[in-house]
Amino acid sequence: MTTNQQNGRPEQSDRHREMHGDAHGDEQVREAAVEAALGKLDLTAKVALLAGADMWSLPADESIGLGRLVMSDGPAGVRGENWTPDDPSVSVPSPTALAASWNPELAHRTGQLLAQEARRKGAHVVLAPTVNLHRSPRGGRHFEAYSEDPLLTGEIGAAFVSGVQSGGVGTTPKHFVANDSETDRFTVDVRADERTLRELYLAPFEAIVRKASPWGLMAAYNKVNGEFMTEHQELNNGVLRGEWGFDGVLVSDWTGARDTVRDALAGMDVAMPGPATVYGEHLVRAVRDGRVPEETVDELARRVLRLAARVGLLADAPAAVPAEALPAPIDGEALAREVAAAGMVLLANDGVLPLPAGLGSVALIGAAAQEARIGGGGSAQVFPTHVVSPLAGLRAALPPTTALAHAVGADPNVHLRPLAARVEARFLGRDGAELGTTTLPDGAARWIGQLPDRLSFADLAAVEVSGSLQPGRTGTHRVGIRGVGRFVLEADGAVLFDDIVPVEGEDPAAAFLNPPERVFELELAGTAPVTLTLRHVLPEGSGFAGFGLVSFTLGHGEPVGTADELLDEAVAVAAAADVAVVVVATTEEVESEGVDRASLALPGRQDELVARVAAVNPRTVVVVNAGAPVLMPWREQVAAVLLGWFPGQEAGSALADVLTGAREPGGRLPTTWPVAEVDAPVWGVEPVDGRLTYEEGLFIGYRAWQRRDGVAPAYWFGHGLGYTDWAYEGLELRLLAPVAGDDPWAPVVEALVRIRNTGARAGREVVQLYLSPDGSDTTRPGTALAGFATVTAAPGERAEARIQLPLRAFQTWGADGWTDRPGNYRVRAGRSVADLPIGVVLEVPLQG
Repeated sequence: MTTNQQNGRPEQSDRHREMHGDAHGDEQVREAAVEAALGKLDLTAKVALLAGADMWSLPADESIGLGRLVMSDGPAGVRGENWTPDDPSVSVPSPTALAASWNPELAHRTGQLLAQEARRKGAHVVLAPTVNLHRSPRGGRHFEAYSEDPLLTGEIGAAFVSGVQSGGVGTTPKHFVANDSETDRFTVDVRADERTLRELYLAPFEAIVRKASPWGLMAAYNKVNGEFMTEHQELNNGVLRGEWGFDGVLVSDWTGARDTVRDALAGMDVAMPGPATVYGEHLVRAVRDGRVPEETVDELARRVLRLAARVGLLADAPAAVPAEALPAPIDGEALAREVAAAGMVLLANDGVLPLPAGLGSVALIGAAAQEARIGGGGSAQVFPTHVVSPLAGLRAALPPTTALAHAVGADPNVHLRPLAARVEARFLGRDGAELGTTTLPDGAARWIGQLPDRLSFADLAAVEVSGSLQPGRTGTHRVGIRGVGRFVLEADGAVLFDDIVPVEGEDPAAAFLNPPERVFELELAGTAPVTLTLRHVLPEGSGFAGFGLVSFTLGHGEPVGTADELLDEAVAVAAAADVAVVVVATTEEVESEGVDRASLALPGRQDELVARVAAVNPRTVVVVNAGAPVLMPWREQVAAVLLGWFPGQEAGSALADVLTGAREPGGRLPTTWPVAEVDAPVWGVEPVDGRLTYEEGLFIGYRAWQRRDGVAPAYWFGHGLGYTDWAYEGLELRLLAPVAGDDPWAPVVEALVRIRNTGARAGREVVQLYLSPDGSDTTRPGTALAGFATVTAAPGERAEARIQLPLRAFQTWGADGWTDRPGNYRVRAGRSVADLPIGVVLEVPLQG
């Protein structure tokens, strides 16, 4: 039997050491070194610290012993400075998968792995985690955030931050604040009342700042109540620093800093990227003109130097985590596999899972079964050394006596995949001369801010990639260009395209996040290799906001049958198998940074595929490969539904572990999934006249669903099945002394939940605790998550979960700030917000 306390977080003394270093004066020594370094700098040198020297780094200053500080994207893997597949990274599951584990300890270890990856990549700060909320299911970037619930988001986020920083690497929880959708994200003005901001959208940031002391934070692009977040004095200086005590660096989202004076006065420490920024000479001039006090610049520079000291880049300043205190090396592949299985949510199961031993045959169906969708689109992408597909994973896990057949069925992909061959890239100058070459593992070419061998973007006129297409079959092949600008595409010297592909849409990042595509047919009568060459001519002064950018793909697709033929083939394969496993997926066009979702429906004919397979095989298991909610009109027609999220590079191995029962599906939903789009309580993400009003206030997610009479979701927040059953047998509560105080996270109530494993195998349960006020205040959510813990037990064994409820659970925001709310509360425990079998009414005697 296992009992977990405090939601699985490390003990307080451990967290303090991880966040602040040892307790023997290192912090005072660091601060002294920061002040000494600051005192040696003149105005120009101080200002130089406040903006990117290039795409990913802050400049070094040898005069004070300051090293170059490198930042890297990192919610699902640390990419480093090179955005290319020839510099691979460990790809961990999407943040929604991590949150679905409801396991802060696992989030902590994931953070430690990413710190290890950052050190390997030469990065000092990871631009993660994303802790915006799932306000509407249409949010295109929800796969990169955690949950619709602020408490779950804050717990997982704080554990992740403490894990990364225990590895001596900084973090920047983002995007502060209210970047909860992507439409017009650069300019949208989010309108929300202060209570909504405090109790929902600011809440996870506050929890992370107070519990994990992040060394950085990233400001969002958007406005909040009329002010851009990089310029928001009230939220940045007043709330973040004044109330919460944040002493780290506030960095702009890339290109998000707009105004020299307003950004500086609002405490925007770092404007990224560089070299062209609103700081530099502009800020020097603003100080000399009297528009910005030099003391303000001192404060900005002081925080940058403090960050450098913490990560070990400032002379005479001990790093916050010395080398001898770093965590033990972590097996990245093993942890990625563990996280993927721990986050998989078994939504429905009639007993078909786990797959029984001795199966004669399994049909594995779907395009994503052969080529796993491991992550969402945009800046969270990394290039792993390998990807285990569901087909490969299941083939390795099933015994040789079990036949495994695969059929595509329905391909949801809109774009061609990169040419699957080694590709040579040539960099060409203005005179056509070759500046250098490099080799890529496939047809995807991407460099941002930095070229191989430190070639200069200023000298670059064109990039040419060339690779050999080895046809697997005769017929009509498809080759394509994905990118923006002028391209020349040739096949064995014959020109297929010579023209310009224009930018689509208004998001300037679309050129590399979600560019357009041109596809051409290539009729091949044999299987002789064909040389494909794609030349991309860069426009004069190319780049994005002052830094160089090259991003395009040479794509290829083998001949395939018609859509009807693919469906018919899959149905025939499924009908002949003992069990059919259908893997359905979203695509990069559906879930990606820079665009919100137009629909929650699975792309292509995948719904039809599932329905037809289920009609011929009653033992159909559907695996949903998506980062956020999708519609499942067939959900009651199939034997089991397993949510795999975006499972990272070990996708197939983790899926096989769960399907065969080697591991239990450990996940519980971090977000409520609707039956139909019209049912979603909050749908709109499009601004009106530049404004997006959060008119629903506190009522998003399950808080809103509870108010909808006669309309239930497909699956509630917290839902998830395992491979055993549990009985909830007892709930005891006791008040802790004192029951009020200055620390909003001080525990005031402790709950003891007793459960028993009533099934036939060992299992893990996520015990969830929800709080309901007496109902007299209708402005408050009727039920809200107040705490959780995980337990394990053998068959027939009992387990106890101790969960402490903090003061903040009994507070609301009002005109006078946070106010204690004494009175009667119903505390209930169970398996989801809609499955709470035991409850106790408790009177909480707060000050009021």
